[in-house]
Amino acid sequence: MKRKLSAWLLTIGMMMSHPVLATSAEDIKSFTLENGMKIMVLEDASIPNANMYLFWKVGSRNEVPGITGISHFFEHMMFNGSKKFGPKMFDRTMEAAGGANNAYTTENLTVYTDWFPAAALETIFDLEADRIQYLDINADMVESERGVVASERTTGLENSNWRTLMEEVKGVAFRAHPYSWSVIGHESDINAWTLEDLVQYHKTYYAPNNAVVVIAGDVKLAEVKALADQYFAPIPAQTPPKAVKTVEPLQKGERRVFVQKTSASTPNIMLAYHVPATSHQDYYALDLLASILSEGNSSRLYQGLVDKQLALSADTYMPMSFDPNLFYVMGVASPGVDAKQVELALIEQINRVARDGVAADELEKVKNIKLMDFYRKMETINGKANTVGTYELFFGSFEQLFNAPEAFNLVTPEDIQRVAQTYLRKSNRTVGVLAAKEESDK
Repeated sequence: MKRKLSAWLLTIGMMMSHPVLATSAEDIKSFTLENGMKIMVLEDASIPNANMYLFWKVGSRNEVPGITGISHFFEHMMFNGSKKFGPKMFDRTMEAAGGANNAYTTENLTVYTDWFPAAALETIFDLEADRIQYLDINADMVESERGVVASERTTGLENSNWRTLMEEVKGVAFRAHPYSWSVIGHESDINAWTLEDLVQYHKTYYAPNNAVVVIAGDVKLAEVKALADQYFAPIPAQTPPKAVKTVEPLQKGERRVFVQKTSASTPNIMLAYHVPATSHQDYYALDLLASILSEGNSSRLYQGLVDKQLALSADTYMPMSFDPNLFYVMGVASPGVDAKQVELALIEQINRVARDGVAADELEKVKNIKLMDFYRKMETINGKANTVGTYELFFGSFEQLFNAPEAFNLVTPEDIQRVAQTYLRKSNRTVGVLAAKEESDK
């Protein structure tokens, strides 16, 4: 044990000597405007560029039946014109200034990312402030983008077995909580949003008091404050959104769903287990358990299924989440292998951890991988901005990111076995199978 701890400390020592650790909690400055918008600044002059991440605390968990998918819809609408910058001008103006952008919507957040030469900082403030306060929600543009999103939903489900299966599994695993529907929403809701729905949703959730902004790169705090006062401070705050009050009831037995997809060449199997929110103390042990099961060719699932030609691939997925969510374990059957064989093989690998635990060196390996991944993210201004915002929102404070290496290090083999026994059990499991034909029909 002493030798293994020494190896771990040596790894930390090597990483601690890396220049990325010039970033510390003290390097991140934050201030909050009178309208409630929180802005965090990390000065980093390593390259003459900067980025701005705008984290809006709105995702599919904030929706209700009738308007599902509306959070994702705004990811499209926010690029389609405002008071000062008309349709398509957001991208054109940013590109003319040497910048680029992207956006994504999850169950919990909608995030807009801008990358640009530091000299274009004021242009970015101008662009973002205009679409936050004066987004043009007009009938013609709404109908155009409604068609785009409806097509995206159809083609996405047609082209992705996992997406199709996950949508059905979520709908069975969750009976009450809004995590039960997919981020893209139900088809009937996409077709039914009204202009009033959209205007009210934007007013409520794109209010400055519902955002965290992170700016990293070759900028100065005083410059950011001045621009924030000029462009963001005049945007009025709104009544805070209603809290999500629904708590998913305890699952009391295994649930199952079969999805028939004639284009599936071999069965796809998905196991989903209820786990706590990211802020829970068991997050780090569960994250390491996911890596033990699926990280690399020496992982439990690879050796137990792929190496034995039971599965073409096997993986795990655990999204960061404000509320209790799901821990997914997935496998794609090899040709000639039926779904039940893969399901039982996946369960056996999980049960082995719960029954027998894991070796110290197996855990140490995935800890090293997590540490390397963590510092790799912190090597770039983009990674820093994203990580700072992520920890601020999911862990309660950006300062927690600097405790992450130690939090992973404190996880013991006993912790891994405990969370496997606590959460990855049959009565807490939903099983989804996607195949061309149900096996009982063969």
